[in-house]
Amino acid sequence: MMILWLFGVVAAVELIGVATDSTLLQWLAKPLLAPVLLVHLLRARRRVDPVAVGLVFATGGDIALLVSGDTAFLVGMGCFLGTQVAFLTAFLRHRRPPVVAVAAYLACWVAANLVLWNSLGPLRLPVLGYSLALSLMAAAAAGVSRRVALGGGLFLVSDLLIGMDAAGSRIPGHGLAVMTTYIAALLLITTGWLAATAGRARPTAGTGSLAGAPGPVPGNAR
Repeated sequence: MMILWLFGVVAAVELIGVATDSTLLQWLAKPLLAPVLLVHLLRARRRVDPVAVGLVFATGGDIALLVSGDTAFLVGMGCFLGTQVAFLTAFLRHRRPPVVAVAAYLACWVAANLVLWNSLGPLRLPVLGYSLALSLMAAAAAGVSRRVALGGGLFLVSDLLIGMDAAGSRIPGHGLAVMTTYIAALLLITTGWLAATAGRARPTAGTGSLAGAPGPVPGNAR
């Protein structure tokens, strides 16, 4: 539980940094969000699974999106594509998602891309591919548990807000809305995944175990 308290402190510092437009606070806190949850996951499970891999990719994405420019934005999108694919892999291995969830999220994917398509310019194809992986992840999350499903949905909302910003439609309080939904998504997915898979036996020291180990706009969108 102390790790989750630490996550709460890091999240609060990040949100204060966003609210006050403090680059220093955001650089101090944002790169720690996913790693703190990764530590919590590994301490509880003592093995690396696709959700853990997804959190590693999320760390890279968070750092990339702290840097301004098109290149950094695309690097961040690439890292988060790794997050979505890793999460999707974990969720599909756990349980098949409901057909209605898949249909609903795919419909949202089509609608969002139709609305934003003319405003995205050169980002159209990267956003199209990334948003498909994101939508499939959110749909697959619905097959794990309600908590993970909520986390997947909030992840989609967070990135939809970024996509709207990239298309020139920024809502009031954009930064706080993006980060609040993203932080909640990471927390719900990680803790929900642990709860949903709690009945699985922990591996002994050996293959895949840590038990035997030694000792969518450029800039700070999220």
